[in-house]
Amino acid sequence: MTAITSLNTLLISAILVGCTQQKEDKKKADKPFVPVVQLIRQDTEIDHDYAGHIEAVQNVEIRARVAGYLDNLLVDEGQPVRKGQLLFQLNQAEYQVKVAEAQASLENAQAQQQSAEVELERVKLLVDKNVISPTELKLVRAKMTTARAGIDQAKAALSNARLLMSLTSIRAPFDGVINRIPLKRGSLIDQGALLTTISDLSRMYAYVNISEKEYLAFARKRRDPQQATVREVELLLADGSLYPYKGKIETTETIFEGTSGTIAFRAAFTNPNRLLRHGATGKIRLTTDVDDAVLVPQKAAFEVQDKHFVYVVDGGNKVRTRSFVPQSQIDQFYVVKSGLYVGDRVVYEGIQQLRDGMPVTPRPMSADSVRALFAAAR
Repeated sequence: MTAITSLNTLLISAILVGCTQQKEDKKKADKPFVPVVQLIRQDTEIDHDYAGHIEAVQNVEIRARVAGYLDNLLVDEGQPVRKGQLLFQLNQAEYQVKVAEAQASLENAQAQQQSAEVELERVKLLVDKNVISPTELKLVRAKMTTARAGIDQAKAALSNARLLMSLTSIRAPFDGVINRIPLKRGSLIDQGALLTTISDLSRMYAYVNISEKEYLAFARKRRDPQQATVREVELLLADGSLYPYKGKIETTETIFEGTSGTIAFRAAFTNPNRLLRHGATGKIRLTTDVDDAVLVPQKAAFEVQDKHFVYVVDGGNKVRTRSFVPQSQIDQFYVVKSGLYVGDRVVYEGIQQLRDGMPVTPRPMSADSVRALFAAAR
């Protein structure tokens, strides 16, 4: 009987130990281990991408200043040209005739002047001998003045005729690249007709509009002696690739647009390979310094109805959902505008298995891991 009692006692003890172990295992299962990041403040940089419009430093239309037939087309579309290089040649025949007419008019005026000089000498002699009255001398001198004026007028007409003839030879105003040529050889060109455009692609301008708030931050940084060097800006091309050469903001407009409240910045980029073209689009990436920013990993956040949430571990090691408002995004982090604070313990990963009020066993990430994590955002 005693042996049976002892056996029963052992069985009961084993059952109790097993139940206790099951309860402990259940408690551990109910309190899963979760990695936790404690939020800190740090200085960082925020990149903002703005839609920009790219223009050549010089892009001008080449138009005919005189009318005529296009005799020679000496360049092709897309061809690089040098300043002063002959591009188009209009027919000069009618302008050569005008030059010849102007030359003849000048010679006629010079002959009239010579005739007036001879007459002036003759009249002076007669007046000195009292053969004719001094009034005749005044008339001859007036003719002499008219003859000289005629010469000046003829010279001006000749210069104008030569200028018009020179305008039949159309040359490049600067080094650049020829764009589309809509007219072909033999076309009748009207005065003012567009022949082509030429672009100087050695340097390019990118124009971008930013808000008044961002403009003020930029302006203050430029006035700060410790920020005397303007930070370079980057250009993202239309295909999303990064342009290999950085640019610098050179100037800003002086007036804010009334409807949008923005102001235009102009950044200059070198273009040695002529990859950038006039009229292209891209995104200008401006970097802004943010002091004492609170960063939270995007991996720790989730969205519900366009609102951002994280799980915060409270003092009783229970997770609580908390909403926050992000100011901006840096790589894999949110810059917190409101809702989260320094010292908050945020669940870093495994949030899919959590629910509000659930007890957890926080596993704080090491100081080195946290520093490395947040350093990635800089």
